Amino acid sequence: MQAWRVHTPGEPREALRLEEIPEPVPGEGEVRLRVLAANLNFPDALLVRGQYQIRPPLPFTPGVEICGLTDDGRRVIANPSLPHGGFAEYVTASERALLPAPESLDDAEAAALHIGYQTGWFGLHRRARLQAGETLLVHAAAGGVGSAAVQLGKAAGATVIGVVGGKGKVRTAEELGCDLVIDRTGEDVVSRVKEFTGGRGADVVYDPVGGDSYTASAKCVAFEGRIVVVGFASGTIPTPALNHALVKNYSILGLHWGLYAAKDPAAILACHTELTRLAGEGAIKPLISEVIALPDVADAVQRLADGATTGRVVLAMPRQPGASR
Repeated sequence: MQAWRVHTPGEPREALRLEEIPEPVPGEGEVRLRVLAANLNFPDALLVRGQYQIRPPLPFTPGVEICGLTDDGRRVIANPSLPHGGFAEYVTASERALLPAPESLDDAEAAALHIGYQTGWFGLHRRARLQAGETLLVHAAAGGVGSAAVQLGKAAGATVIGVVGGKGKVRTAEELGCDLVIDRTGEDVVSRVKEFTGGRGADVVYDPVGGDSYTASAKCVAFEGRIVVVGFASGTIPTPALNHALVKNYSILGLHWGLYAAKDPAAILACHTELTRLAGEGAIKPLISEVIALPDVADAVQRLADGATTGRVVLAMPRQPGASR
């Protein structure tokens, strides 16, 4: 089969190689899946660069999220077992962790549902306890992670403020349903949030960026507000001033979604049931900005790493004759 592999960590365009390798053999408790579509995630770029907290043995294939087909014909969502990641024709995955792909979503959309929307749901509902009528501020609102949080926030009845980086992403965030879109490259985030909220600030902040975005968040979070720290796409890990959190009465909440698989796997299944319901009702739908073929993966991962993508970029594999969807 064909698969993209990393032999030496580095920038994606240089480090990724498309190779012909044997199909992976499932271990105990695993199944083989034919990849229908694989969503590109920021952790894939970090894996290629050797900067992710998990470092699979070399050589490895990145790709942490797929929609695939089991040998008995079930269409499922899975997180492949590294080092045999999803940027390949076949993967292995834990049979126990397979989730049914929602019928309302096509292969590319289903591949982009799991990590982003689960992270958003746990961040907004499990950690921040977002309530209808509250104001939610989402950084990187036109990106893959941010766009999921925007849709989930609107589905929960929140007023959503989206922050984006550049005029080209403003329209995307507006189309997602943001009640206010702020272009951080030409507007002051703090003053715009305070103006929009009548000086109160945002009740919940969803921050997958870190750096300057976190600094702005702390300045415009409301009394008893909650800042959910999701990641550090900016490359800068903030150092919160705890005395500031004390005097303003706000909470800083960490979210490592992957821990739930080990600590509370039943919660992941319950969340998937809720996401399937929301997708069926049309309340959420992954923002697919680009569908690519297997030879285009290295370039696409590089663009993702450079922050040059909007929404989700998904690898779609050719369907076999007679296959549905």
